[in-house]
Amino acid sequence: MELTFALCGIGIVVLFALVLLLGAIRIVQEYERLVVFRLGRCVGERGPGIVFLIPIMDRGVRVDLREQVREIPQQTSITKDNAPISIDFVWYYKVIDPAKTVLQVGSFEAAAMYMATTTLRSVIGGIPLDDVLSQREQINQMLRTRLDEVTERWGVKVTNVEIREIIPPREVQEAMNRQMTAERVRRAVVTESTGTREAAINVAEGEKQATILKAEGDKQSSILKAEAGSRRRRCRPKAMPRRWRGSSALRRPSTRRR
Repeated sequence: MELTFALCGIGIVVLFALVLLLGAIRIVQEYERLVVFRLGRCVGERGPGIVFLIPIMDRGVRVDLREQVREIPQQTSITKDNAPISIDFVWYYKVIDPAKTVLQVGSFEAAAMYMATTTLRSVIGGIPLDDVLSQREQINQMLRTRLDEVTERWGVKVTNVEIREIIPPREVQEAMNRQMTAERVRRAVVTESTGTREAAINVAEGEKQATILKAEGDKQSSILKAEAGSRRRRCRPKAMPRRWRGSSALRRPSTRRR
């Protein structure tokens, strides 16, 4: 009986030691860090690889260093000119200081979501509706800067912010559709008038070129006729002078009988 109790006691001790040993060994992945607390005091971060913790005294908190993406659901915001619009966006962040992420904020996910929502409303509240619809890239940059200023003290870097969809009020959508239709009609009229003007210019230019070519042809024809007449006059034989006609040397002998 005593031997049985002794064996049971030894088994319990060995099992307890194994449990403590397994709890003291942590395997940290390459993309993770383990923030270690010893008796409630942060002693730094460990990893990657095998990390040994002192049983009962040490406690580890895992922090993922990979870039994360979070979606902010559709929010209704009021623009500077009092137009309600619905916006949703996604933002990307990365932990750069694991210790701050654990020590400076209790629930980073919840804090980041509420902070992103309030930042979105603050940014949209200072921009007119037309600029919200046309300057999406500038709004993304403003949101990223504002979010990064807040999350920096949490050891988090906001890498990118992208607005996915902006839904203006129905009245604004109808006005935009009418404006788009009017713009298309205007472009069609301008294109048609431009084509008509260019066609008229081409016709006038063709007539001008035809007139010039005809005048050039008439000029060349006149020049050729004049040159031909000049050559004919040069080639015609010259008439004998009258003084040679009455000369005795050239006079024929008279056949009159005496």
